[in-house]
Amino acid sequence: MSSFKAGEPPSARDSAAERASEARAIPVAPAGDPATFPALAEEIHRLARERDAVILAHSYERPEIQDVADHVGDSLMLSRVAATAPQSTIVFCGVSFMAETAKILSPEKTVLLPDLAAGCSLADSITVEQLRQWKAQHPGAVVVSYVNTTAAVKAESDYCCTSGNARAVIEAVPRDRQILFLPDMFLGMWLERVTGRKLTIWLGECHVHAGIRAEDVERWHREEPGAELLVHPECGCTSQVIEAAGDQAHILSTEGMVAFAERSKADSFLVATEVGILHRLALKAPGKRFVPVNREAVCQYMKLITLEKLRDALRHNVYQIDVPTDVAARARLALERMIAIA
Repeated sequence: MSSFKAGEPPSARDSAAERASEARAIPVAPAGDPATFPALAEEIHRLARERDAVILAHSYERPEIQDVADHVGDSLMLSRVAATAPQSTIVFCGVSFMAETAKILSPEKTVLLPDLAAGCSLADSITVEQLRQWKAQHPGAVVVSYVNTTAAVKAESDYCCTSGNARAVIEAVPRDRQILFLPDMFLGMWLERVTGRKLTIWLGECHVHAGIRAEDVERWHREEPGAELLVHPECGCTSQVIEAAGDQAHILSTEGMVAFAERSKADSFLVATEVGILHRLALKAPGKRFVPVNREAVCQYMKLITLEKLRDALRHNVYQIDVPTDVAARARLALERMIAIA
Protein backbone atom coordinates (compact mmCIF):
# COMPACT_ATOMS: atom_id res chain seq x y z
CA MET A 1 0.00 0.00 0.00
CA SER A 2 1.31 3.41 -0.88
CA SER A 3 1.97 5.88 1.90
CA PHE A 4 3.92 8.57 0.11
CA LYS A 5 1.77 11.42 -1.14
CA ALA A 6 2.66 14.11 -3.62
CA GLY A 7 2.48 17.60 -2.24
CA GLU A 8 3.81 16.74 1.19
CA PRO A 9 6.93 18.55 2.43
CA PRO A 10 10.08 17.40 0.65
CA SER A 11 11.81 14.76 2.74
CA ALA A 12 15.43 14.89 3.76
CA ARG A 13 15.68 11.61 1.85
CA ASP A 14 16.70 13.85 -1.04
CA SER A 15 20.04 14.23 0.73
CA ALA A 16 20.29 10.65 2.02
CA ALA A 17 23.25 9.91 -0.23
CA GLU A 18 25.06 12.99 1.07
CA ARG A 19 24.37 12.05 4.68
CA ALA A 20 25.62 8.53 4.05
CA SER A 21 28.74 9.85 2.35
CA GLU A 22 29.45 12.23 5.23
CA ALA A 23 29.02 9.45 7.79
CA ARG A 24 31.32 7.05 5.96
CA ALA A 25 33.97 9.78 5.70
CA ILE A 26 34.17 10.22 9.47
CA PRO A 27 37.62 9.19 10.68
CA VAL A 28 37.30 6.40 13.22
CA ALA A 29 40.20 5.82 15.58
CA PRO A 30 41.66 2.31 15.62
CA ALA A 31 40.86 0.14 18.61
CA GLY A 32 44.35 0.48 19.99
CA ASP A 33 46.39 -2.11 21.82
CA PRO A 34 44.13 -4.67 23.55
CA ALA A 35 46.85 -5.14 26.14
CA THR A 36 45.96 -1.67 27.49
CA PHE A 37 42.25 -2.42 27.83
CA PRO A 38 42.30 -4.01 31.33
CA ALA A 39 44.10 -1.03 32.88
CA LEU A 40 41.79 1.42 31.10
CA ALA A 41 38.73 -0.54 32.23
CA GLU A 42 39.98 -0.52 35.82
CA GLU A 43 40.51 3.25 35.71
CA ILE A 44 37.09 3.80 34.10
CA HIS A 45 35.36 1.78 36.82
CA ARG A 46 37.24 3.65 39.53
CA LEU A 47 36.28 7.02 38.04
CA ALA A 48 32.67 5.90 37.65
CA ARG A 49 32.51 5.03 41.34
CA GLU A 50 34.01 8.40 42.27
CA ARG A 51 31.57 10.25 40.00
CA ASP A 52 28.57 8.15 41.08
CA ALA A 53 28.15 7.31 37.40
CA VAL A 54 26.44 4.53 35.48
CA ILE A 55 27.83 3.63 32.04
CA LEU A 56 25.31 2.77 29.32
CA ALA A 57 26.35 1.37 25.93
CA HIS A 58 24.37 0.56 22.82
CA SER A 59 24.80 -2.85 21.21
CA TYR A 60 26.43 -1.23 18.16
CA GLU A 61 29.32 0.22 20.14
CA ARG A 62 32.87 -1.15 19.98
CA PRO A 63 33.31 -4.49 21.79
CA GLU A 64 35.65 -3.01 24.41
CA ILE A 65 33.08 -0.29 25.18
CA GLN A 66 30.32 -2.87 25.60
CA ASP A 67 32.59 -4.90 27.87
CA VAL A 68 33.24 -2.00 30.25
CA ALA A 69 29.62 -0.75 30.42
CA ASP A 70 27.24 -1.40 33.30
CA HIS A 71 24.31 -1.91 30.91
CA VAL A 72 24.31 -2.83 27.22
CA GLY A 73 21.15 -2.89 25.13
CA ASP A 74 18.92 -1.24 22.58
CA SER A 75 17.33 2.20 22.82
CA LEU A 76 14.22 1.01 24.69
CA MET A 77 16.12 -0.97 27.30
CA LEU A 78 18.63 1.83 27.84
CA SER A 79 15.85 4.43 28.07
CA ARG A 80 14.31 2.44 30.90
CA VAL A 81 17.65 2.24 32.68
CA ALA A 82 18.22 5.97 32.23
CA ALA A 83 14.81 6.71 33.73
CA THR A 84 15.38 4.63 36.87
CA ALA A 85 19.15 4.45 37.50
CA PRO A 86 20.00 5.62 41.05
CA GLN A 87 23.34 7.16 40.05
CA SER A 88 23.64 10.94 39.74
CA THR A 89 25.60 10.77 36.46
CA ILE A 90 24.85 8.87 33.26
CA VAL A 91 27.63 8.32 30.75
CA PHE A 92 26.03 7.35 27.46
CA CYS A 93 28.18 5.44 25.01
CA GLY A 94 25.96 5.78 22.00
CA VAL A 95 24.90 8.68 19.82
CA SER A 96 23.54 12.14 20.56
CA PHE A 97 19.81 11.41 20.43
CA MET A 98 20.30 8.66 23.01
CA ALA A 99 22.10 10.99 25.40
CA GLU A 100 19.37 13.60 24.88
CA THR A 101 16.75 10.96 25.68
CA ALA A 102 18.53 10.10 28.92
CA LYS A 103 18.63 13.78 29.90
CA ILE A 104 14.94 14.22 29.11
CA LEU A 105 13.99 11.22 31.25
CA SER A 106 16.36 12.18 34.10
CA PRO A 107 16.62 15.99 33.98
CA GLU A 108 18.14 16.20 37.45
CA LYS A 109 21.10 14.02 36.47
CA THR A 110 24.33 14.88 34.70
CA VAL A 111 24.45 13.17 31.29
CA LEU A 112 27.79 12.83 29.50
CA LEU A 113 28.42 11.89 25.86
CA PRO A 114 32.13 11.05 25.41
CA ASP A 115 32.19 12.34 21.82
CA LEU A 116 29.86 15.13 20.69
CA ALA A 117 30.42 14.19 17.03
CA ALA A 118 28.45 10.97 17.57
CA GLY A 119 25.38 11.85 15.52
CA CYS A 120 22.83 9.84 13.53
CA SER A 121 22.04 9.98 9.82
CA LEU A 122 18.47 8.85 10.51
CA ALA A 123 17.83 11.55 13.12
CA ASP A 124 19.26 14.07 10.66
CA SER A 125 16.69 13.08 8.03
CA ILE A 126 13.99 15.32 9.52
CA THR A 127 14.17 18.72 11.21
CA VAL A 128 11.67 20.17 13.63
CA GLU A 129 10.71 22.79 11.03
CA GLN A 130 9.92 20.05 8.51
CA LEU A 131 7.84 18.19 11.07
CA ARG A 132 5.84 21.31 11.94
CA GLN A 133 5.12 21.89 8.27
CA TRP A 134 4.09 18.25 7.82
CA LYS A 135 1.77 18.43 10.84
CA ALA A 136 0.17 21.60 9.49
CA GLN A 137 -0.75 19.71 6.32
CA HIS A 138 -2.40 16.95 8.39
CA PRO A 139 -4.29 18.65 11.24
CA GLY A 140 -5.46 16.22 13.89
CA ALA A 141 -3.04 13.45 12.91
CA VAL A 142 -1.21 11.51 15.61
CA VAL A 143 2.56 11.86 15.32
CA VAL A 144 4.61 8.76 16.14
CA SER A 145 8.35 9.41 16.12
CA TYR A 146 11.02 6.76 16.18
CA VAL A 147 13.37 7.33 19.08
CA ASN A 148 16.12 8.04 16.52
CA THR A 149 15.16 11.73 16.43
CA THR A 150 16.27 14.96 18.05
CA ALA A 151 14.75 16.23 21.28
CA ALA A 152 13.03 19.03 19.34
CA VAL A 153 11.31 16.52 17.05
CA LYS A 154 10.24 14.41 20.02
CA ALA A 155 8.72 17.54 21.56
CA GLU A 156 6.45 17.88 18.49
CA SER A 157 5.37 14.23 18.73
CA ASP A 158 2.52 12.44 20.46
CA TYR A 159 4.36 9.16 20.89
CA CYS A 160 7.90 7.90 20.56
CA CYS A 161 8.75 4.29 19.80
CA THR A 162 11.71 2.00 19.28
CA SER A 163 11.98 -0.93 16.90
CA GLY A 164 11.24 -3.12 19.92
CA ASN A 165 7.82 -1.63 20.68
CA ALA A 166 6.83 0.23 17.49
CA ARG A 167 4.12 -2.28 16.65
CA ALA A 168 2.56 -1.95 20.11
CA VAL A 169 2.66 1.84 19.89
CA ILE A 170 0.92 1.88 16.49
CA GLU A 171 -1.72 -0.56 17.75
CA ALA A 172 -2.35 1.69 20.78
CA VAL A 173 -3.49 4.56 18.53
CA PRO A 174 -7.25 4.47 17.79
CA ARG A 175 -7.89 3.04 14.33
CA ASP A 176 -9.87 6.07 13.22
CA ARG A 177 -6.88 8.41 13.67
CA GLN A 178 -4.40 9.23 10.94
CA ILE A 179 -0.81 8.45 11.94
CA LEU A 180 2.21 10.38 10.74
CA PHE A 181 5.18 8.03 11.21
CA LEU A 182 8.74 9.32 11.09
CA PRO A 183 11.49 9.28 10.12
CA ASP A 184 12.38 5.73 9.00
CA MET A 185 10.45 4.66 5.91
CA PHE A 186 11.49 1.00 6.05
CA LEU A 187 10.32 0.60 9.63
CA GLY A 188 7.12 2.41 8.66
CA MET A 189 6.48 0.09 5.73
CA TRP A 190 7.06 -2.96 7.93
CA LEU A 191 4.63 -1.56 10.51
CA GLU A 192 1.98 -1.20 7.83
CA ARG A 193 2.46 -4.83 6.94
CA VAL A 194 2.26 -6.26 10.47
CA THR A 195 -0.47 -3.97 11.85
CA GLY A 196 -2.68 -3.61 8.78
CA ARG A 197 -2.76 0.14 9.44
CA LYS A 198 -2.39 2.80 6.76
CA LEU A 199 0.42 5.13 7.82
CA THR A 200 1.64 8.37 6.32
CA ILE A 201 5.39 7.84 6.30
CA TRP A 202 8.34 10.23 6.18
CA LEU A 203 11.01 9.26 3.66
CA GLY A 204 13.97 8.99 6.00
CA GLU A 205 16.47 6.19 6.40
CA CYS A 206 19.48 5.00 8.36
CA HIS A 207 22.42 4.94 5.98
CA VAL A 208 23.70 1.67 7.48
CA HIS A 209 20.45 -0.28 7.39
CA ALA A 210 19.43 1.15 4.03
CA GLY A 211 22.69 -0.24 2.68
CA ILE A 212 21.73 -3.82 3.57
CA ARG A 213 20.03 -4.98 0.39
CA ALA A 214 17.96 -8.00 -0.57
CA GLU A 215 20.81 -9.35 -2.67
CA ASP A 216 23.04 -9.45 0.44
CA VAL A 217 20.50 -11.61 2.22
CA GLU A 218 19.81 -13.77 -0.80
CA ARG A 219 23.51 -14.52 -1.30
CA TRP A 220 24.02 -15.59 2.28
CA HIS A 221 20.74 -17.48 2.31
CA ARG A 222 21.99 -19.58 -0.60
CA GLU A 223 25.31 -20.22 1.11
CA GLU A 224 23.83 -20.85 4.57
CA PRO A 225 20.47 -22.50 3.79
CA GLY A 226 19.96 -23.89 7.28
CA ALA A 227 20.64 -20.68 9.20
CA GLU A 228 18.02 -18.59 10.94
CA LEU A 229 17.81 -15.08 9.49
CA LEU A 230 17.62 -12.12 11.91
CA VAL A 231 16.66 -8.84 10.22
CA HIS A 232 16.28 -5.38 11.73
CA PRO A 233 13.11 -3.61 10.47
CA GLU A 234 15.14 -0.54 9.43
CA CYS A 235 16.82 -2.60 6.71
CA GLY A 236 16.04 -1.70 3.12
CA CYS A 237 15.54 -5.38 2.33
CA THR A 238 12.83 -6.19 4.88
CA SER A 239 9.83 -6.64 2.58
CA GLN A 240 11.74 -8.77 0.07
CA VAL A 241 13.23 -10.87 2.85
CA ILE A 242 9.85 -11.72 4.31
CA GLU A 243 8.65 -12.88 0.92
CA ALA A 244 11.83 -14.80 0.02
CA ALA A 245 12.80 -16.42 3.31
CA GLY A 246 9.41 -17.14 4.85
CA ASP A 247 9.49 -18.74 8.30
CA GLN A 248 13.28 -18.60 8.49
CA ALA A 249 13.21 -14.79 8.52
CA HIS A 250 12.67 -13.05 11.84
CA ILE A 251 12.16 -9.27 11.85
CA LEU A 252 13.50 -8.16 15.22
CA SER A 253 14.85 -5.20 17.15
CA THR A 254 18.45 -5.42 18.32
CA GLU A 255 17.33 -6.58 21.76
CA GLY A 256 14.89 -8.96 20.10
CA MET A 257 17.75 -10.54 18.15
CA VAL A 258 19.67 -11.24 21.34
CA ALA A 259 16.66 -12.79 23.06
CA PHE A 260 15.82 -14.90 20.01
CA ALA A 261 19.38 -16.20 19.65
CA GLU A 262 19.52 -17.12 23.34
CA ARG A 263 16.38 -19.26 23.24
CA SER A 264 16.60 -20.65 19.70
CA LYS A 265 17.66 -24.26 19.19
CA ALA A 266 19.45 -23.24 15.98
CA ASP A 267 23.22 -22.97 16.03
CA SER A 268 23.75 -20.75 12.98
CA PHE A 269 22.34 -17.28 12.30
CA LEU A 270 22.53 -14.68 9.55
CA VAL A 271 22.37 -11.17 10.97
CA ALA A 272 21.10 -8.16 9.03
CA THR A 273 21.88 -5.11 11.12
CA GLU A 274 24.90 -3.07 12.26
CA VAL A 275 27.79 -5.44 12.87
CA GLY A 276 28.47 -4.21 16.42
CA ILE A 277 25.74 -6.51 17.69
CA LEU A 278 27.78 -9.60 16.76
CA HIS A 279 29.93 -9.15 19.87
CA ARG A 280 26.91 -9.15 22.17
CA LEU A 281 25.28 -12.06 20.37
CA ALA A 282 28.44 -14.13 20.80
CA LEU A 283 28.55 -13.33 24.52
CA LYS A 284 24.87 -14.03 25.13
CA ALA A 285 24.68 -17.18 23.00
CA PRO A 286 28.10 -18.83 23.26
CA GLY A 287 28.81 -21.73 20.95
CA LYS A 288 26.49 -20.41 18.26
CA ARG A 289 27.63 -18.97 14.95
CA PHE A 290 26.65 -15.45 13.80
CA VAL A 291 27.38 -14.24 10.27
CA PRO A 292 26.69 -10.66 9.10
CA VAL A 293 24.91 -10.54 5.75
CA ASN A 294 26.86 -7.36 4.98
CA ARG A 295 30.23 -6.98 6.70
CA GLU A 296 30.32 -3.30 5.70
CA ALA A 297 27.21 -2.47 7.74
CA VAL A 298 29.20 -0.28 10.12
CA CYS A 299 27.92 2.91 11.76
CA GLN A 300 30.89 5.23 12.02
CA TYR A 301 29.06 7.36 14.58
CA MET A 302 28.72 4.35 16.89
CA LYS A 303 32.43 3.67 16.66
CA LEU A 304 33.63 7.15 17.64
CA ILE A 305 33.71 6.50 21.38
CA THR A 306 36.89 4.80 22.58
CA LEU A 307 37.99 3.68 26.03
CA GLU A 308 40.24 6.74 26.21
CA LYS A 309 37.35 9.09 25.41
CA LEU A 310 35.13 7.35 27.96
CA ARG A 311 37.86 7.66 30.60
CA ASP A 312 38.39 11.34 29.78
CA ALA A 313 34.65 12.06 29.94
CA LEU A 314 34.59 10.70 33.48
CA ARG A 315 37.89 12.29 34.46
CA HIS A 316 36.94 15.80 33.27
CA ASN A 317 33.13 15.58 33.53
CA VAL A 318 32.68 16.22 29.78
CA TYR A 319 30.76 16.51 27.52
CA GLN A 320 27.55 17.43 29.29
CA ILE A 321 24.28 17.12 27.41
CA ASP A 322 21.50 19.62 28.07
CA VAL A 323 17.99 19.99 26.67
CA PRO A 324 15.99 23.23 27.04
CA THR A 325 13.41 22.88 29.80
CA ASP A 326 10.37 23.56 27.60
CA VAL A 327 11.54 21.13 24.91
CA ALA A 328 12.33 18.46 27.48
CA ALA A 329 8.93 18.78 29.14
CA ARG A 330 7.06 18.20 25.88
CA ALA A 331 9.39 15.45 24.69
CA ARG A 332 9.14 13.64 28.02
CA LEU A 333 5.44 12.97 27.52
CA ALA A 334 6.06 11.20 24.20
CA LEU A 335 8.90 9.16 25.72
CA GLU A 336 6.93 8.21 28.82
CA ARG A 337 4.13 6.96 26.59
CA MET A 338 6.71 4.86 24.72
CA ILE A 339 8.04 3.31 27.93
CA ALA A 340 4.57 2.69 29.36
CA ILE A 341 3.21 0.87 26.31
CA ALA A 342 5.72 -1.97 26.07
